[in-house]
Amino acid sequence: MENSTEVVSFVLSAYGNIGNLKYLYFIIILLWYSSICATNTILIVVIYKDRGLHEPMYLLLGNLFLNEIYISTSLYPLLLSQMFSDTHEVTLPWCFLQMFCFYIFGCVQLCNLTAMAYDRYVCICYPLHYNVFMSNRRVVKIILLVWIYSFTSYMFSFSFVIPLTFCGNVIDKVFCDQQSVIKLACSVSALTSMSDLFIGFMSLIIPLSLISVSYIKILWVCLIVSKGSKQKVLTTCTPQIVSLSNIFVGVAFHFVGSRLDIYYLPDKVRIILSIYVHILQPMITPFMYGLYLPKIRQSCKRFLFDRK
Repeated sequence: MENSTEVVSFVLSAYGNIGNLKYLYFIIILLWYSSICATNTILIVVIYKDRGLHEPMYLLLGNLFLNEIYISTSLYPLLLSQMFSDTHEVTLPWCFLQMFCFYIFGCVQLCNLTAMAYDRYVCICYPLHYNVFMSNRRVVKIILLVWIYSFTSYMFSFSFVIPLTFCGNVIDKVFCDQQSVIKLACSVSALTSMSDLFIGFMSLIIPLSLISVSYIKILWVCLIVSKGSKQKVLTTCTPQIVSLSNIFVGVAFHFVGSRLDIYYLPDKVRIILSIYVHILQPMITPFMYGLYLPKIRQSCKRFLFDRK
């Protein structure tokens, strides 16, 4: 154990000694991160330039694509920098900054999907009133509310972590995780130890509950509409269902790995599970919405191939 006044950085021990494989890992991570940024940026530009996509659902999608870039940037640059580090140290301010970005952007993602589920609910269940309930001006306010809610929700949880003093500095992960950091504190109150449960409730349970209500009502409408209408509903709702399912699995891995000891699993498996959602989700989102939704797919083709 180190004295609390001497802990100025954390050691991310999960990297271990990877030898010459670090060059291969660096290239793979760099290519994957570049692909995430490129695909999401293309879709943001397509939505911005195509006036036919200046509709509530696509404005919410633009915010989702932007957030995928943000959340990837909170992880991948650290992974890249640690590939060539011998000590795998990260200073407390940078560790706290990564934690802050990690949780806020994660909350934004789920809250944005909640807004999209509400948008689909109004569109399918109240089509005649859709333009009244979901105008572009109102969607901009919803997006602003999503960011404010996410920021304030995590700030409350984060306020319990900032005053902590630390008697240890080894985090057995490849990134800074709130529960792992709390375990290194010299003394922890009951409220502090449960602070990640609070952000889990605010950013996961509440959004998923609202999304579930929206889709249950959409499902009820699907049972009484024509076959053609059902197909349209499935086309617009499938990407959201796939995204939510993947996020739920990833978040489950994250919280279970943070609060329970799963050292019986191989190290590489534990590392992949801990960042599973940040590996797949930033690429699932643009491909599911960019290739599956007809209007975006056609607009992408015009943007990429019909530049005359």
